[in-house]
Amino acid sequence: MDGNTGPLADREWRLIREEAWSGPMNMALDEIAAETAADGGPRTLRVYRWAPSTLSLGYQQDPATVDWAHCEREGIGVTRRQTGGGGIYHDTDGDISYSIVAPSDELPSDLLDSYHLLCRPVLDAFDRLGVSAHVAETERPALYPPACYLRELHPAHDVVVGTETERKVSGNAQHRRTNAIVQHGSLTYSASPARHLAVFDDPGVNPETFRERVTGIDDHADVTRSEAVESLESALREWADADEGSWTDDELARARERASEKYASDEWTRRRPG
Repeated sequence: MDGNTGPLADREWRLIREEAWSGPMNMALDEIAAETAADGGPRTLRVYRWAPSTLSLGYQQDPATVDWAHCEREGIGVTRRQTGGGGIYHDTDGDISYSIVAPSDELPSDLLDSYHLLCRPVLDAFDRLGVSAHVAETERPALYPPACYLRELHPAHDVVVGTETERKVSGNAQHRRTNAIVQHGSLTYSASPARHLAVFDDPGVNPETFRERVTGIDDHADVTRSEAVESLESALREWADADEGSWTDDELARARERASEKYASDEWTRRRPG
């Protein structure tokens, strides 16, 4: 084993290379992967993109913060995550997303320890790309809490570039189920301030201010999006010593049903906190 291999590499892991799915399907597949892991199946590493571009709302986010008319007009999907935090605009070309799914009893019960363990391959991917990224160390006040990338920085799960002025390049979150844990995250390949802000009803922040808080991989490394995806996939695969895998027909059928009945429904997406 090399220095990039993690402590769970002796388990059965599958890596599902980048696929493009709608927002509801991406969230449903995370849920199905958790059920598979909890039932004794393989643990899952997956890399994915959002097609169409999608706004994912945090679990407790008020739907009134969304500019629904803009999203409909621009063909931007909207769904709600199982994880907390603010909304994230996942641009089809500017965003690279991943999930790590494993049985809960195999991961640290301490939330901070669990984040630091599962963010190791993410940080390794940035290192492979020549991007000097690290977990946030300094506090910066929230500018607009409904937007995940404009909230206060958190040392557990926010990945940043820079020292004196830290700019967020990746956000990560966990959904801790009874028998499985899902950590998913978003890596910004190319920041799109105007498009990101436009999905919110009244952010009160201009693109220049957004740029002061958020950066992308392409700001720091001369790499294509495909190269960035390959670096993330390789880092995940080596961390878990994973085999390349795929979804079963049963998993896909269940995910499509879950996406339709839950993650694409107004009852789920437009529900108000509480």
